[in-house]
Amino acid sequence: MIRPKALLLDFGGVIVETARRPSWAAELAAEVHEMLGRAGFTGLGADEVESDIRAGARADSYWKDSTSRQLAPREMTHRGFWADYVAADWPEQARALVTAEATPLCRRMGELRSDRKVRPGMEDLLAACREHDVRPAVVSNALCGTVHRDYLAGSGLDREMAVQVYSDEVGVRKPNPEMIWIACRALGVDPGDVWYVGDNHDRDVVCGARAGAGATVLMVSHSTEKVPYPVRQRPQATVENPYGLLSLLEETWM
Repeated sequence: MIRPKALLLDFGGVIVETARRPSWAAELAAEVHEMLGRAGFTGLGADEVESDIRAGARADSYWKDSTSRQLAPREMTHRGFWADYVAADWPEQARALVTAEATPLCRRMGELRSDRKVRPGMEDLLAACREHDVRPAVVSNALCGTVHRDYLAGSGLDREMAVQVYSDEVGVRKPNPEMIWIACRALGVDPGDVWYVGDNHDRDVVCGARAGAGATVLMVSHSTEKVPYPVRQRPQATVENPYGLLSLLEETWM
């Protein structure tokens, strides 16, 4: 394992643990239904809106799995998600309204969909990186990266990150190696001088290998074994949590 100049971290599953909130779709549907009513549209019930939001989220999940087979996938736009995955069969006014409001709706969806907490040991890991002149950064797929930025700002961890790269903001998504290359260019380092740490085989491990990262580390999370199909690439190391990642880094500092 090389001694890295930068440590590129996935958000969900690495920096934070996430837990899905069962009521998220109903809460979001109620807000969308109210928004439609303010615009004078009454042609959809809140239950219909919720059903289509859930269907859109499921379709989006299938789409994400399929893009992991592509060499250089692009990210779905906020407008595309709401216009094509949620509201494809809605009356014109309703579809036009959620398409116009797609970005704030994606942000609200991200806020409601999951509870998040910083993984134990992450603060110690980032402090050690600071002490040893290793620059941490975030490289993450996201329907709305603003939600992640807000969370990191609220926890104070944003001050530890040299750069944050989110797929919806840059227009490409992992395993497209451009995600890692964008961060490397921002940090002024070669991909061969970084570690990339993620929790998924088909997106993170593949992305690190394609980008030529100095090392790709798999950090185990609740989603790690949810692999949609076998992948050829393998990580250079596997760790259980941020404490394990810190121990791995400390071996390179001796």
